[in-house]
This record gives sequence, structure tokens and C-alpha cells, in this order.
Amino acid sequence: MIDTGRSEEVRPGPGLLPPVPGSRRGRRIAAVVVLALLLFGVGGLGLWTGHGSSTGPAEARLPGDRGSSLAAHPAVIAGSLHEEIAGLQVRLDAISQDWRSWATLGLAYVQEARVTADPRFYPRAQGALARSLSIHPHGNFEASTGEGALALARHDFAGALTWGRKARAINPYNGNIYGVIGDALVELGRYREAFATFQHMVDLRPDLSSYARASYALELQGDVPAATRAMKLALGAAGTPEDQAFAAFYLGELYFNSGRVDRAAFYYRRGAQLAPDYIPPKAGLAKVAWARGDLTDAIQRYEHIVGRYPLPEYVIALGDLYTRAGDPRRAAREYALVHVEERLFQAAGVNVDLELSLFEADHGDPAAALRAARDEWARRHSILVADALGWALHRAGRDREAMPYARFAEKLGYHSALIHFHAGMIELSLGHRAAGLAELRRARAINPHFSIRYAPVALRLLGAAK
Repeated sequence: MIDTGRSEEVRPGPGLLPPVPGSRRGRRIAAVVVLALLLFGVGGLGLWTGHGSSTGPAEARLPGDRGSSLAAHPAVIAGSLHEEIAGLQVRLDAISQDWRSWATLGLAYVQEARVTADPRFYPRAQGALARSLSIHPHGNFEASTGEGALALARHDFAGALTWGRKARAINPYNGNIYGVIGDALVELGRYREAFATFQHMVDLRPDLSSYARASYALELQGDVPAATRAMKLALGAAGTPEDQAFAAFYLGELYFNSGRVDRAAFYYRRGAQLAPDYIPPKAGLAKVAWARGDLTDAIQRYEHIVGRYPLPEYVIALGDLYTRAGDPRRAAREYALVHVEERLFQAAGVNVDLELSLFEADHGDPAAALRAARDEWARRHSILVADALGWALHRAGRDREAMPYARFAEKLGYHSALIHFHAGMIELSLGHRAAGLAELRRARAINPHFSIRYAPVALRLLGAAK
């Protein structure tokens, strides 16, 4: 029995029904200000990669997991952000007590970390936000919101929840703050509260961010068609090409993670055309190349991406492709780079235990993977952490301990091929052949291209079982 500290069982059907576009609340809105709640956190344009898979933008998550990235308005043009930061710095040189500008600068640094894949901007964000709060400690909605965004970016989800609630107490009518609160609750595994928060956000402000969160909540519960409809509402609500590219990319993810490669390719191409400087759709097209069997094209696309934007997710995918191509030397070089990036994130105050666990379980030291997964489970009981802990236990040869966590990871009904693959491998290791093969068949039914590393393993095992 896994003691989660909570007895509630979350079941599908949170009532996440977005308002009909065209109504007063459902009308299209202008794009949210670039600096509003731009995160670098799990799920979505976050840090690492999907459990050794080729999927997922920017952080170690399951395929399709958008996580706390959904607060982020996504495709920011780097030049405009640099200009914003430079202008704020000039203003603060002249008016050093402008607490709102300090808060805005802090949010800008959080976004700069995401745009550049450089976590060293997080300490700068922390300093700017602390300065804002020191000047104006009471009723500082802007800095409290910024602190919540920074905490999400650093994977301090308990801290993000605290800051989000502080900001909500100041201004409960700002829809964006419910994104911070809901994202933190999702990552903490408090799903019922999270989904209710997202529903309130949709009711309060139906826009790109709230529709995208509704989509994610539905996806987590296995209702992919409804999740797709909600993300199409997000696309319709997007007010700029960059925001449209964000929504198009996540539509591509929903289709790719459901095994519909051609539909995924359509939306990835659309995202790349809408915002040529926005990297995730280009990475999506690299996944499509691999799924279609063009290993050379996939490698070339990832090499170009990693040369511009070396997020660990993309670095790991490139390493796995080199492994598939029979080039272990180049693969080892990419995996070594991941360890360097891991240390950079840790030095910037980012908790990477979940990501470290997944990477080590697949590419490194199972004992290190298990230590990191246990540390993360002590902080939060989400299905993603349960999956990582179960997988780390399996890789450490402790399958009987692993099985309850694998089952916990399936409790919401999330259609994750990788979760089912992990469960299947644990079942097979326990000698439960029928149950293990059933899990592998389900993984392939969901998405036969769920992982560069493990999709061929599932295919081989199922072929041998015939």
C-alpha cells in the first residue's frame, strides 16, 4: 500500500467545459502581456525530457505532459524580450524605487531563462523580485505572482502554491494567478483541487492559458478527444502568431502522443510557420521524421535544434537517435552534456530530482535514479513521480516494490504509452507474462512511436510473444 497522505480518488470528469467562443466571456482576447506568468517548469515548456522518450517539450515529463508550462505564453521573440529588459534596467537606474518595474524585470528574467535555456537568469529574477518586495512588501500582486512563476520554474511546487495564494488574496479576480495555483496543485498530485482551479480559471477568463489548462486536465484523465477540442479553443483564442504557434504545437503533441503522426505533422508545420523562431514545433517535426523511419533527417533536425537551443530534452533525444544509428561515441557526448546542464540547473536553484531520476534510470546509474526518485516522492505524490519511482525501483531490481507505484501512476486514466510500457516491463520482470504483454500492447495502441529508446523494445517483445 502506498501512503499518499490523501485518501481521495480522482476520477474522470472534472466538469472542464470551456465557454462557447463568441459569448461575452468566450470572445477572443488580445495576447497576454509577454511577461505574465512565463514559466520554465514541468510540463510544458519546462526543463527536461519525457522519460528518455522523444516526446514532450523541454523537460522530463511523460509524452504530452504540459505541466506548469501552461502558464507560459510561449513563443517570445528574443529581441523584444532583450529590449524589454534593457528598457526596465534604464528605468530602474533612474527610478530605483519603482517596485512594479522591479517585479516586471523579475518576470522578464524568468522568461529569459526559458528563451535562452540558461538557468543562470533565475538568481537574477530572484534578486529583482526580492527588491520589489523590499520596497513594497504589502499588497504587491506583481511580485507575488512573479515569485510564484519563479518557484514553478525551479520546481518548488509547494512554494509556488504559497505565493500563488498570496497573490490571489491580493487580487482574486486575476485569471492568471489561478494558473500558478492550479499548476502547482497538479505537480503536487492534488488533482481534484487543481482541476477545480482550472475550471474557475476558464470561467473567470476563457483565453489561451485557461483553455490550454482545461485541455491538459482532460488529457490527464484520458479524455483525449475533449482535450483536443479544448486546445482548438485555445488556438482560436490566441491573439498573436506566437500564441497561435504555441497552441498549434500542443495540438501536434496531442495527436503525436495518440499515434496520429500525419495530423501531428500538420500542426507542427503550422506552428513552425507561424513563429519561425519558436523551437518546439521544429522538434516536433524531428520526432515525426523519426516516427516515419527517416533516422538521418531526424538526426539532422535535432542537431540543428541543439546547436541553437540545447535544452536537455533535445540533447537526450539526439543522443538516443545516435544510439539507434549505431554511433555510441556521439551518443555518449550528448549524454555527458546532459550532466553538465543538470549541474547548471541545480546551481541556479532548480530541483531536478525527477528529471535526474528518469535520466539515470535510462542512461546511467540505477542507484542514483532511485535516490532522486525517493527524494522527489517525499515532496509530492503526482502520477509522474510515482511512475518515475516505480521505474527506478524496476531498474534497481526491486520489482515487487515497484508495482504499487506503477499502478498509482495509472490511477487517473492518463493515456500515456510510456506509463503503460513501464508497468508492462515491471509485470514481465515479476513473471506476470499475460499482464505485462497486455500493458505493452496498450502502450503501442496508444502510440507506437512513444519513445526513441523503448518503442523498439516493446515491438520486439510483442513480436517474440507471438
